[in-house]
Amino acid sequence: MSDRTNAAQQVGVLRGQGRSAEADTLLRIAAQPSSQWLGEQGAREIADQVSRRATEAGRTAVFVAYDIPHRDCGQYSAGGAPDAASYRSWITGVAEALGDRKAWVVLEPDAVAHTLDSCGVKGDLAAERYGLLAFAVQELKKRPNVRVYLDAGNPGWAQDPEDLAAALRKSGIAAADGFAVNVANFYPTDRNAAYGNRLSAALGGKHFVIDTSRSGNGSAGADSWCNPPGRALGEAPTTETGRPGVDAYLWIKNPGESDGQCGRGEPPAGQFWLPYALGLAQAAH
Repeated sequence: MSDRTNAAQQVGVLRGQGRSAEADTLLRIAAQPSSQWLGEQGAREIADQVSRRATEAGRTAVFVAYDIPHRDCGQYSAGGAPDAASYRSWITGVAEALGDRKAWVVLEPDAVAHTLDSCGVKGDLAAERYGLLAFAVQELKKRPNVRVYLDAGNPGWAQDPEDLAAALRKSGIAAADGFAVNVANFYPTDRNAAYGNRLSAALGGKHFVIDTSRSGNGSAGADSWCNPPGRALGEAPTTETGRPGVDAYLWIKNPGESDGQCGRGEPPAGQFWLPYALGLAQAAH
């Protein structure tokens, strides 16, 4: 457990305000390990500091690399590196910061899947993106103790598994440790495992990890991905999944952090939203 996550800091605030019941509820989030997202600002320094602290504690840091150009189809998490050269420099800096420390990196949520849907990059830009992802895998895998999982969407995305497998192959999956499913989404673990197994079969048996951070009540539907009400925390992070080929359940999305300002008074994407966090924790089984 880190004392530096948004959830952990909020627990301290609530205790200071005498709101002990809410603090205890929020501990269901704060007491679990979650990932460190790396974006435009300070990624190299953050990767260095967090991996160093994890190593000193005998733990393995989990990072999410999230800076691909033309990110998120210009939606709530739009942004990313301004061009290909900037991205190559950015990811090389992250890889160098990790050095020989143990770390897992989930690479670029939505980046591959968005090349196959109606809103994402196409043509030359898609080809550039696949090349950048393959470069990122290659740079990260130069580090002896880094595992890399390329993001591969979720069961609610309409892609044909063969099309997605082909896009992942162009993106360097052969050199990666595997792929990640359900990042920042809500699908139940059984459905994610079935989706991942189909994709794995198309990729020669590649392993995968599942984001279980908010999957406790399943999905509210494919269109309900932006802070949908009534969701719950899912299975706790573990590498003991009991499922062949599933390397871990991870809390890749930090539970309680907003998906974006989608019309119900939420804060911007990535900012901690206490009422939502408490709802996820209270609904957890």
